[in-house]
Amino acid sequence: MSDYTKSTNFATKDNLSSGNALKIVKGTEIDTEFNNIATAISTKADLVSPTFTGTPTLPTGTIGVTQSAGNNSTALATTAFVQAALSALYPVGSIYTNATSSTNPGTSLGFGTWTAFGAGRVMVGFSSGNALFDAAEETGGSADAITVSHTHTGTSTVTDPGHTHSQGAYGSIGSGIPGTTVIYGTGANITSASTGITVATSISTTGSSGTNANYQPYITVYMWKRTA
Repeated sequence: MSDYTKSTNFATKDNLSSGNALKIVKGTEIDTEFNNIATAISTKADLVSPTFTGTPTLPTGTIGVTQSAGNNSTALATTAFVQAALSALYPVGSIYTNATSSTNPGTSLGFGTWTAFGAGRVMVGFSSGNALFDAAEETGGSADAITVSHTHTGTSTVTDPGHTHSQGAYGSIGSGIPGTTVIYGTGANITSASTGITVATSISTTGSSGTNANYQPYITVYMWKRTA
């Protein structure tokens, strides 16, 4: 873009004496001035929808007031406003999580001091009525707290050393009172014996290991706690 620069000082011609050749306004002078004006105008940007070329530069303005965090107007937001808004969302003690990035939030958000938090643990809500959860950052639980497997070894043996069965034996038959029959017992015993019996049974192992089996369903993320 070029600025208009006047080539002929027409005002000085008025002070010249009559008959001075320089007092005459020439057509070429007027033509030169109009050409200079036309060139300056054609190289200027329009006020409405201008098209810039090259490397345009703009003045850096100064914004005197940073908007409050609760401002929802169309006023421009400074970087200080954005930082204050984000910091209000994540006060000291807040937990920041990210499913894919391990970058410290102090770098990605641009504020605060953050430390890695809760490695290998899941979070549970505060409960004043449960001694396990009635204070912030209490820890507990174990991946291998209960081992449910168990083993029975060896055999079981039942032994019968032998036993006998006895009954009385009756011998002679005689008559006594007419019309009756009397059986006389001899008093002898008949004994049957059995040999010893041994029964062996085996007991198998049952159950399963509880190692790493006490986790609730989980998904791994990166967690950070703001400490300052």
